[in-house]
Amino acid sequence: MSLADLTFDQWRSFDLSTARRVAHRAADLADGRVVAVEAVEAVECLGVRMHQVRIERGAQEFALVPGGAVTLGFDLDAWQPTPEQAADYRESLEQGFGYGPDLRAHLAQVLSPRRRVTLETVLMAVEDEDLTELPADMPAVLAARGLRMPSSDEWEHACGAGANTLFRWGDDCPLDRIPYDDPTGPQHQLSHLGLRIAYDTYRMELTSDVTAVHGGDGGESACGGYGHLLGWLPLATANRNPFLAEFVHGPEGDDVCEDLSTRPVLVL
Repeated sequence: MSLADLTFDQWRSFDLSTARRVAHRAADLADGRVVAVEAVEAVECLGVRMHQVRIERGAQEFALVPGGAVTLGFDLDAWQPTPEQAADYRESLEQGFGYGPDLRAHLAQVLSPRRRVTLETVLMAVEDEDLTELPADMPAVLAARGLRMPSSDEWEHACGAGANTLFRWGDDCPLDRIPYDDPTGPQHQLSHLGLRIAYDTYRMELTSDVTAVHGGDGGESACGGYGHLLGWLPLATANRNPFLAEFVHGPEGDDVCEDLSTRPVLVL
């Protein structure tokens, strides 16, 4: 099998020895070396094992992100907030925050819808990196290194890895603190594919889609006192922060470039 034909569903069915063979083939194509191939046997929100592959190219580590036909977005029709989540959102509304009369209406404004897409199998940087140029200039900067920005769909897939939950670790988050005040919370665990992603609301990751900002909101929810649940929602897998994206890519967006990052992709 060529890596171009590798699908996410196939990847989840592999045993560890097959995953190792695929990892070394990907490393050869990337002119890199395999750093680790690990099996995560109990992924609670997925119900299946997952293999994590890290490949070093130069001084940068990449994770293998298998593609194919995958399901993305959040299915609001199949989701029900807990009473505690609904109550926390009502408290935020009373303080003047939120985009709708209830939590479901708010999420409909900020999360991408459920959909089926087809993606390439790629290597994606384990760590996001700060922008060194204006967002419009970053594609050329990355191309000079043989890399590109991810698409929003690629970012979301790499983050959630097939989980249909609100966050990459599940539907729940602590409601007595915000991520900034939780140094040991679930956001600090690597994703199911081994990326450090959606881990800090002060980070704002850009992709090739100018209508989206991923993984954080520059600390806006933390500094603004939005409330606990709204403080966690920038880390939601399908959160595209459309209102923040409009500002970041608008005429005043250059002022926040130092708070922006991206997650380079290497095409195999």
